[in-house]
Amino acid sequence: MADAYLGRKEEALREGRRAVELIRAEKDVMEEIVRVTNLAMIAAWVGDKDLACEQLESIIRLRSVLSYGGLKLFPWWDPLRGDPRFEKIVEESKQPVALR
Repeated sequence: MADAYLGRKEEALREGRRAVELIRAEKDVMEEIVRVTNLAMIAAWVGDKDLACEQLESIIRLRSVLSYGGLKLFPWWDPLRGDPRFEKIVEESKQPVALR
């Protein structure tokens, strides 16, 4: 996330993807959700809206740190505002989440 903030797009995306890969190998579902959320933030911050929405779509229906209020109000999602895919994800986040 620090690399994304500093404008180091390729490094940020590579490190974010690697973090998700490592935790999937450990099969820690809750930590995977956190890391996928972080990868979505990284992607949003570096301007990769496709990757950001793809990552959010993969976890929005799971019990996680993502919430309607967070997606609607937290500024780190500002780069995605107005994108129809993101707005759909925000609307979907209003629905009850699946237990896992």
